[in-house]
Amino acid sequence: MKALICRKLGGLNDLELADVPSAPLERDQVRLRVRACGLNFADSLMIEGKYQVKPALPFTPGMECAGEIAEVGAGVTGLRLGQRVMAFTRSGGSYAEEAIVKAELVWRIPDRMDFTTAAGFPVVYGTSHYALTYRGSLKAGETLLVTGAAGGVGLTAVEIGKQLGARVIGAAGGADKCAVVREYGADETIDYNSESIRDRVREMTDGKGADVVYDPVGGDAFDQALRAVNWEGRMLVVGFAAGRVQNVPANLILVKNISVIGVVWGAQGERDPDLIRAGIAEMMRWWEAGKLRPKIAATFPLEKANDALQALLSRKYAGKLVMTT
Repeated sequence: MKALICRKLGGLNDLELADVPSAPLERDQVRLRVRACGLNFADSLMIEGKYQVKPALPFTPGMECAGEIAEVGAGVTGLRLGQRVMAFTRSGGSYAEEAIVKAELVWRIPDRMDFTTAAGFPVVYGTSHYALTYRGSLKAGETLLVTGAAGGVGLTAVEIGKQLGARVIGAAGGADKCAVVREYGADETIDYNSESIRDRVREMTDGKGADVVYDPVGGDAFDQALRAVNWEGRMLVVGFAAGRVQNVPANLILVKNISVIGVVWGAQGERDPDLIRAGIAEMMRWWEAGKLRPKIAATFPLEKANDALQALLSRKYAGKLVMTT
């Protein structure tokens, strides 16, 4: 089979498309014929050696995919050959024509869901659902601020926030991105290319601030959002797409009883797969009811992985990027 191989940590342009042998299957695993794989910011960190999961070299990146089941481990029940599924491959392996995945992190997909949509579903929707329900305890009627709201993960937080009954403020860079965020349900938007997140949130909330902040950006966006949080606000640290890991001033946390909460969906999935599976199941019901509309911004063939990763890091796209095999 063909797979993208990372032989050394560092540059995103060093991935090599190579023919590699199929790996043996363990009892609790399934083998997928990959039709599409989603791109995530964490993939770039893993390739650079900056992610918390560090596979042994050489390895194949990629945290999620969709395709058909080609082989089932001897201990697997409830899954069969030929089923259309999506899967989470936290330690990598989805940038390939085949992927081996633990059966507990494989989900059947509806006949109406195409592989491209399914490939970009688990990580971003799983992260946002877990963050807003389990970690952030977002309640109906509260105000949710989403930074990077037009990105692959940000748009899902906007959608899920609305499903949970929140008032959603989406912050994004540029008028076009803000228009997409409003299309996906945000009640108000902030263009942080020309507006202050801190000042605009305060204006929109009569000085109270947001109850929950969902932040996959970090850096300046987090610094501003922290200064626009309500009493007992919850700051959800999802990622650092801006490139700067922020320092959190303890005095600001103290004066408003603010909670700063880490969000790592993938690691939670290894510790409590039932929790993760329940979240995915709920969101698949929402999707089938037409309440979620995954936005695929662009697709790339597998052999154009370097272009796809550069597009991901450019932050020019609104929505999710996916590669097809």
